[in-house]
Amino acid sequence: MSKILNEVLLANRDYVAGFDKADLAMPPARQFAILTCMDARLDPAKYAGLSEGDAHVVRNAGGRASDDAIRSLVISYKLLGTKEWFVIHHTDCGMETFSNEIMTDLCASSLETASVDASGWHDHGAGPGSTEAKYINWLTIKNQAESVLEDVNRIKAHPLVPANIPVYGYVYDVKSGSLIEVPEATAAGRAS
Repeated sequence: MSKILNEVLLANRDYVAGFDKADLAMPPARQFAILTCMDARLDPAKYAGLSEGDAHVVRNAGGRASDDAIRSLVISYKLLGTKEWFVIHHTDCGMETFSNEIMTDLCASSLETASVDASGWHDHGAGPGSTEAKYINWLTIKNQAESVLEDVNRIKAHPLVPANIPVYGYVYDVKSGSLIEVPEATAAGRAS
């Protein structure tokens, strides 16, 4: 058993010993959802004041409005009653450090973990790689505010997203813990 697997299972055993959440309803009690990044420095429960059962949190690389993220938000609304959504990206995001082309090249070289330094990304694997990466839009980020606005617009334009759902746009500052509104994104996400 790996060290990490053992730690997770031990932590779960402790969690189960004091578990008192069996009666939580499936729909989120506060009727909202957050789309945010998978970055380990972000704790949506803390920065948004959540308890278990309060809200849906959809996480992916960059907190981007990918097809699957929008799918999750639509399910959150249609089947589980969320009425407001947040798109929250963050400062110092790894998605700002590469492009679609860099990711395609790295994956074509090998499927091993790459590294980055001042001169850029480097692949250290011996191969084989895969050319499948060229078929994926990695939704990289050049500017946080612009990417939040892009994602809010993408969500609002989706044919399965009702116009009456407001979508708010924010950037989480990893140095201060603050949520910083992207006013253009929140304006674009207004309910109509």
